[in-house]
Amino acid sequence: MIDSQQASAALNDINDVVRRVRQSQIYQISSIIITIWGVLVFAAYIANYTWPRQGYTIWTVTNLLGLAVTIAIGFVSNLRPGARAFPIRSLITFLLIGAFGAFCTVMLGHFGPRQMIVFWALYGMLFYALAGLWFGYAFIVIAVCTTALTLIGYYYIGPAFLLWMAVVHGGGLVLGGLWMRRI
Repeated sequence: MIDSQQASAALNDINDVVRRVRQSQIYQISSIIITIWGVLVFAAYIANYTWPRQGYTIWTVTNLLGLAVTIAIGFVSNLRPGARAFPIRSLITFLLIGAFGAFCTVMLGHFGPRQMIVFWALYGMLFYALAGLWFGYAFIVIAVCTTALTLIGYYYIGPAFLLWMAVVHGGGLVLGGLWMRRI
């Protein structure tokens, strides 16, 4: 027979294991999504550097493709018993984030191309940092590092800024995603 303190300690141990397993599952799915976004963003920066006049089209296609892949991964990861088949909350979240960012850049801000790139990189990292408050420090580390390096590039990198961002933003997401798989 166990007393109430032992039972409480056992329940705390079980809750700790459940929390760690849940965080591990979140990191596994997130690492795939973050790595794919990193590859897409890296390619978009290189394409934008190569064809600067096509930047709007390049980023629109990149973001729509990234959204579609994210939704598909969310859908597949939710194919377990008792889970929703379609991640509607994730879709609505992405759409709201995108709509607010578009409103800020089109209606409020009069950004040049360089400022637009920095805005979207920092805006995206804000949500990684917020995710870190709920899901674990890896998101916060990715956000802080990418934000710092983006700002360094904005102020100190000249014509090679898009190449800098390909490495910092795209490469940072890939490294962050791979790092999350190891945690």
